[in-house]
Amino acid sequence: MTDTPRFDLPPKAPPEIVDARQALAERVCRELRLVGFPVSRRDLTGDRNVLPGVDVHVTPFVDGGVYANWHTDAELSGPALDLFAQGIDYANPPPAVRHFHTVLNQMQAALMGILASAGFEVEEPDGHGHGSMVLVTGFQPRSARPDPTRPGPTQETRRSELTT
Repeated sequence: MTDTPRFDLPPKAPPEIVDARQALAERVCRELRLVGFPVSRRDLTGDRNVLPGVDVHVTPFVDGGVYANWHTDAELSGPALDLFAQGIDYANPPPAVRHFHTVLNQMQAALMGILASAGFEVEEPDGHGHGSMVLVTGFQPRSARPDPTRPGPTQETRRSELTT
């Protein structure tokens, strides 16, 4: 008898859900490329090299989704992660760690803002469970969204529409 470890993976989503997520991920990639971000899909290519820019990936599990992560160049992340691994004072981290953390926070805000503006439904995922920066949960085409620059119907307009 061998003592092979067994890992219970979460249940996988049905193929039609994974396909819908793949289509959503491609829309996310297209939108991010339109604004000038370098984008990769390492989940499709299997490439182990982490390049600077946005990595968009789909998880096939029931509780999965479409995620976008920002990766800095190793010249920025390497020293910060090395210091972090050595142990740091979280109340007063070294400048390299502070800067790296600030960059990631700013890029998360930028990605969320850009994707939301483009019509995607986004939220901050549980960092402990997914380690990702942005969770994209849906898309509403621009034409289906109300125009924020045009006033909505007034109370009088709604009343007259209901009575006619």
